[in-house]
This record gives sequence, C-alpha cells and structure tokens, in this order.
Amino acid sequence: MLTENLLRNKKVIRRIIRAIQSLGLKKKINIMEVCGTHTYTFFRFGLKKLLPDNINLISGPGCPVCITEDSFIDKALFLCKDKQNIIATFGDLIKVKGTVSSLEEAHAYGANISVIYSPSEVLELAKINPQKRIIFLAVGFETTAPLTASILKEAQKNELNNLFVLSAHRVIPPALNLLCEDSEIKVDGFLCPGHVSVIIGEVPYREIVKKYNIPCVICGFEPLDMVLSIYKICSQISEGKYKLENEYNRVVKPGGNISAMKLINEVFDIKDAAWRGFGVIKKSGLFINERYKNFDAEKLIDKPLAHGKIKNINCRCVDVVKGKISPSECPQFKKRCTVDNPLGPCMVSFEGTCRIYYEYGA
Repeated sequence: MLTENLLRNKKVIRRIIRAIQSLGLKKKINIMEVCGTHTYTFFRFGLKKLLPDNINLISGPGCPVCITEDSFIDKALFLCKDKQNIIATFGDLIKVKGTVSSLEEAHAYGANISVIYSPSEVLELAKINPQKRIIFLAVGFETTAPLTASILKEAQKNELNNLFVLSAHRVIPPALNLLCEDSEIKVDGFLCPGHVSVIIGEVPYREIVKKYNIPCVICGFEPLDMVLSIYKICSQISEGKYKLENEYNRVVKPGGNISAMKLINEVFDIKDAAWRGFGVIKKSGLFINERYKNFDAEKLIDKPLAHGKIKNINCRCVDVVKGKISPSECPQFKKRCTVDNPLGPCMVSFEGTCRIYYEYGA
C-alpha cells in the first residue's frame, strides 16, 4: 500500500526525474494536465524546477468553474431577481462574473443566495423552506454529476417539488478530442484527470489514444504520481508507441464506477454544450432528462435573456483554459487581475490555473 510518505518521498521522486533525463529527449514535450488539482500539485511541490527544461506542462480545461460560460451566470442572476428563489451554490462560483455582474454583487443587493459545502444541503434547504424555490447551481464534470443525480432522485422520492437544478455539468472526453484536433495547441500527451477517471474508467481514453495516436496516462494527485506519469508519457514518446496507462490504478478501475455512471445515465441526457473558450462542443453537456424535467430550473426562465456585452478588460481566461497561453502571458495577470479582484474565473476558483500560478507559480 502506498503511503503519503512514499508518495512525497524526495529521493524516489528525484530518481524518477533522473530516469526522465536518461531518456535523452531533446525536443520540447508539451504535456497537458487536464485537472486543476494536477496544476496545484505541480506548483505547490516545486516539480517545475526539478523537471528537464524541455518538459513543458500546460494546463487544460480541468477547472469546471473556469469553463462555465457567462450565459450560465446570467441565468442564475435572472433567477436571483425573484424573491421566492433561494440560489444554492458552491463558494467558488460566487465571484465569477456573467456579462453584467456576479452572484456576489447580486447578494450585496439583496438576492437570496446560500453558499453550500455539500449537495446534500440542497435537500435540507428545500425541506426547511417549503414556501421557497431552492435552485441548485450544478457545476462540475463526471465527478460531481452523480451527486446531483442522487439529489434529484431523493427529491422525486420525497416529493420535494420546490427543488430545482440549473445544470452546467460537462463531460471531459469530448473536450480532449477537440484539443487533439487543434493545431495551435500541439499537445504531445495527456495527464488524464484522476477524479473524473474514478467515475468513467479507462475506456474513453483508450478511444482517444487509438483515434489520435497520443499518449494518455491516468494520473493521481501526489508528487510521485505526477513525475511517474510524466515518465510514462516520455517513455512512450521515446519508444514511439502510444497507449493508455493507468498510474492511478490504486483508485481508478478499468470499468470506472458502474453505479455512478448508472445514476448519471438515469437522470441526464448528453447534448451539445457551450464551454468557455471552446464554444459549443458536441455531446459534452449533461442536461436533465424528461423523467426529471419537473426539477429543471431552465423552465423557470420564461423568456430569452438579453445578455449584456462584457467590457473589454483584456482578460485572456479563454486562452488559458485551452492551454494556448500560461497565466503570466496575460497582460492583466498580477496587475489588474488578482485573487482579491479577479477579472476572470481562472483567478477565482481554487482549481483555476491563474489562481494557482498566482499563489504558487513563483
């Protein structure tokens, strides 16, 4: 059994880094870490300083708050206007701006917004506020979608007709497909997200490897996980033979979590969906299906919303989430855009690349 002491053992980590160096790769290798927690580990533990200069890690669309479109915030702000509604949301969504303002600003002007720490709190809010509509802003990838699905099943079972969900759930594999087809980015390998992989397993990545002939390694979140996964990708590139490897096999099973996937498929339909920076990606969004339509907050928006125009603040979040630039290449980074005054969602979320660079990048 791997312990934290081993997973953070400096001698073992340096030995693997020497093994990476011994491969003798001279060209620049662009490895995309898809999950924000990987970015956090990479900078917090100083791995960037240890790796060879030609190994370049770039951040991808692994922060769910960061890829959530302005239009989703605009819908939430519209629902805030009705005094009968209580908006339930996780804290990292509060400061994200729509095209006009943020939920934080709406709360300052009297909107009824409740910050939650667990989706189960939404059920309690609905039970103790029977005269109010509880609207849960569901943001996240395959990792959190089963939790939202379980809430809706419980609400249906207990006839909680005052609970609604506004879904911005997204699925990761279609975004990876799109990144493989983008000639501007030139990804040489993927560190696949561990949390998502616990749910979906190995199969979706095998299809990406087969279609695009690119190395993929499912990666855990400790320093040893990351350097070992980077070694595996570099070894594949050195040999010219590409495949999926599951470095995080102590947690991720080949078939994923069958029960969680069953929950997702029971409650949601997969449809085309918009991502910040990507536009509409085919079959990448989870939307509440016909069986659970009575809980869909979309039906409470009874008219098309006239979205405002975002002021030209020269924020390049859309390029950061695609891995086209690093945060330090954005002209506003650490200047107008700070943790206390975030211009874009990449500086808001704890998984946001800009915030991680801001706090640990030096």
